[in-house]
Amino acid sequence: MNRQRIPLHHPLRWFDEWRLPPLSAGRLLARQRRQLAALDEHALKDLGLSRADVEAEISRPFWDDPQGRG
Repeated sequence: MNRQRIPLHHPLRWFDEWRLPPLSAGRLLARQRRQLAALDEHALKDLGLSRADVEAEISRPFWDDPQGRG
């Protein structure tokens, strides 16, 4: 994506620096977190996760992407 930079003196400069992931990435992440929350204890154990790990992950906002997508 070729984005034009906003000049330093522009009032919206802060918005260009603080970028949210694209909507599709946010939707994907939200869906993955819902699927993770739906797993039973046996499936979580297979993945090496605890219910506390899942609760911590699903409580994160959609723009908080640990893999940096977007």
